[in-house]
Amino acid sequence: MTTIVFKVQTLASALDDVEIALETGKADATPQFNFVSWELMHKILSPKRLEIVQAMTGAGPLSIREISRRVGRDFKGVHSDATLLLNAGVINKTDKSKVVFPYDKIHIDFEISAAA
Repeated sequence: MTTIVFKVQTLASALDDVEIALETGKADATPQFNFVSWELMHKILSPKRLEIVQAMTGAGPLSIREISRRVGRDFKGVHSDATLLLNAGVINKTDKSKVVFPYDKIHIDFEISAAA
């Protein structure tokens, strides 16, 4: 089973991880999709869009019409959300005009600290 981690991580923190991996020769093999802020994560992975991603998880290539059917929404709205997810790099387009989310499981990782 292939899991992807959606993570809130600053650019500086991500660069620190790269530096550690280069120094130790060991990188984290788990696929990650990093967002620089909680606000950006929530904008890209809104509840309706996350529902689309969840419907696509482990399903292989799907047409927008099939995704619309699976989530019980109209084609136009799903098409708009899928286009945003494509442009953000969360999902991929196949050569047969379908879209795919090539993972079987999603893990969402973020921390909330006290305000400064």
